[in-house]
Amino acid sequence: MARDLHRTIDAVWRLESARIIGAIARRVRDVGLAEELAQDALVAALEHWPTEGLPDNPGAWLMATAKNRALDRLRQLNLHHAKQQELGADADARGDHVVPDFVDSLDDADDIGDDLLRLVFTACHPVLSREAQVALTLKLLAGMSTAEIARAFLQPEPTIAQRIVRAKRTLGEARVPFEVPRGDQLQERLAAVLEVVYLIFNEGYSATAGDDWTRPALCDEAMRLARILAQLSPDTAEVQGLVALLEIQASRMRARLDADGKPILLMAQDRGRWDQMLIGRGLAALARAQQLGGEPGPYQLQAAIAACHARARTPEATDWDRIVALYGELMGCTPSPVVALNRAVAVSMASGPAAALLLVDGLVTDGHLARYHLLHAARGDMLARLDRHDEARAEFERAAAMTANEREKALLLERAREAQR
Repeated sequence: MARDLHRTIDAVWRLESARIIGAIARRVRDVGLAEELAQDALVAALEHWPTEGLPDNPGAWLMATAKNRALDRLRQLNLHHAKQQELGADADARGDHVVPDFVDSLDDADDIGDDLLRLVFTACHPVLSREAQVALTLKLLAGMSTAEIARAFLQPEPTIAQRIVRAKRTLGEARVPFEVPRGDQLQERLAAVLEVVYLIFNEGYSATAGDDWTRPALCDEAMRLARILAQLSPDTAEVQGLVALLEIQASRMRARLDADGKPILLMAQDRGRWDQMLIGRGLAALARAQQLGGEPGPYQLQAAIAACHARARTPEATDWDRIVALYGELMGCTPSPVVALNRAVAVSMASGPAAALLLVDGLVTDGHLARYHLLHAARGDMLARLDRHDEARAEFERAAAMTANEREKALLLERAREAQR
């Protein structure tokens, strides 16, 4: 029973933490402090819920508790003089000459009216390195643990932990405003924001860790943020490309799991379950991106790859040659070992596993993806198709040992057993 409750608390936290941190950060103007206060609310839940029972609205309970913690902190520490002036000005503007009702004022909104969007832009401020921006945003918005972020980026956990701590301290010392920038400042920070929205979606699409293969709420949040960004910057092709990519990818969500929550890989999915409305929205966004002209960027190219799958009524109808060519363009635009691996997988479908295995073996020798489980999963698939079953089984088992997602681990071990038959 206690274990089930802790799992429930963890699930609620993953769903609600970003919204809570964003609401608190809007008022205290300090992302690090906001996260600390939200964590205090989580600790309170761990203390009270086992004895008092799960609240009717756990998210609202956490939000109210975090707001009360924030009010207590500001009253106790008195913060600094500038913060008192800001709170006093807010009270005067309301004609309220008593101590400000901090909890109520947390519900105020500005012209954008989206705490999560402000949180993204704050975490992506140029005072931080791109690596720090991404790590911090995944921690705050996706609710990922430091260990999960480290696994996602194939880096040691202490490195990621130090990066996040330094990022929060840097934002606080620089007194970065908690806002959505406008004009040139918006454009300067847009690339970083697009990247983290993309990564948040990916974490929802294929969870790094846990008992569920997908986290649909993260996908929904990423799509919502991408649509808002498209409204803020309608003439930026890569924003439209990101919207297109996320809409098309999200169209497959219902088909990616069976009734028991087990993963279904792309080529085995029932395409009749793909969401045609999302596909239509994605293709329309891709067309808008293409109409804006210029050299296609990485999101537009990935959207074009996703569109090849979306347009294929059956797996056999997939235009793999076109996908290989698009991955070639993507390699020219943003070269990386992961893109090279994806291109190799496409080559295996277009030209056969033997040709692709040479490419994958080159990536193994290179070593940059040594801790990337999908490299070994892809190699296992190619070896199985070449009837090299013992080698395939070993690769699938190696991949299973590397993933922290229980559903994915089970799938890979099942493929290992199938390779022995």
